[in-house]
Amino acid sequence: MVYKILIVEDDYGIAQAIKVRVKMWGLGAKYVENFRDVVSEFIQYEPHLILMDISLPFFNGYHWCSEIRKISKVPIIFISSMADNMNIVMAINMGADDFIVKPFNQDVLISKIQALLRRTYDFNVVLSVLEHKGAVLNLNDNTLTYQNKNIDLTKNEYRILLTLLKNKGKVVSREELMERLWETDSFVDENTLTVNVNRLRKKLDIAGLYDFIKTKFGVGYIVSE
Repeated sequence: MVYKILIVEDDYGIAQAIKVRVKMWGLGAKYVENFRDVVSEFIQYEPHLILMDISLPFFNGYHWCSEIRKISKVPIIFISSMADNMNIVMAINMGADDFIVKPFNQDVLISKIQALLRRTYDFNVVLSVLEHKGAVLNLNDNTLTYQNKNIDLTKNEYRILLTLLKNKGKVVSREELMERLWETDSFVDENTLTVNVNRLRKKLDIAGLYDFIKTKFGVGYIVSE
């Protein structure tokens, strides 16, 4: 079954970019063309999730969210640069399930879509991104992005971060991390691990992800919830 996403966004460039990225992850996607009658396009397409901008021609996103809520409980994620508390609260009160502020990272958007589909439809997917504090680790191409910037990782740095994010909220021992690094066929001892962790931390700090990895002295490392 292909889950379908309806994109209610009047900026063609943004709508097209979202459509392309959504389809890359195996989901169906269509963007609205008739902003005078969004409900008709919704009924015709029968999407499993809606991405809704606030500022739209003729009627705003709140209007269409309210109209759709009269006939459907389909999940709705608002995407907007109007990110003040009043707009976020209004969106949720109108029946939205989530709110993403523009400009947003495409991988964060995909992870939000996947999470909402899982909660709503028992959507079974192999998790392809890990997200924490706005940082997104893409398991398909081993890249890390934060605030629309790529952070270059070595093979060992990627394995360390992957292991810590998979065990988010739990302390990972130095021994376990060294075992993960051995899988790369690299010789890893205590000093090598320390060098790799320190280098990874420096890259995260430069990107603005301060104190992302915490040390539990005598035990290992943790990425806190």
